Amino acid sequence: MVDKIRPRVSSRPRDDRATPHPPAPAPGPARAGMIGPMTVIKINAITVPADSGDELARRFAARAGAVDDQDGFEGFELLKPTDERTTWLVVTRWRDEESFRAWLSSPAFGHGHRSQAEREGGQAPPPVGVSSELWSYEPAGGSAGPRG
Repeated sequence: MVDKIRPRVSSRPRDDRATPHPPAPAPGPARAGMIGPMTVIKINAITVPADSGDELARRFAARAGAVDDQDGFEGFELLKPTDERTTWLVVTRWRDEESFRAWLSSPAFGHGHRSQAEREGGQAPPPVGVSSELWSYEPAGGSAGPRG
């Protein structure tokens, strides 16, 4: 015995006009506001004592631009918590994993992570962070926001 497939019944009137589909978004960096398809995002989550966040920000400001000329570097942000948390996020974007790894093993990495006092031959200040974790991400979607 063969079962018959019954058509779905709808109370809406049928519109036989073809409905055009919007074009798919352009791949890669042509999509406004989206990070390119090969970008990797590295987030260093640094937990500091409640009264030490300003010192962490000061130390980052002192070495601002130290990574800017590294091949494959696309951007950096230091995110300060706005609630009771004490974990700050250092967000960097890289063209690819290889660019990030090359920076980790470069002299620029070591230089950028030494204090001014160390670069001048002095003692290193005590660390600000009590712990840190490195998180790795890649863009999976997003929005460019309003154009202005």
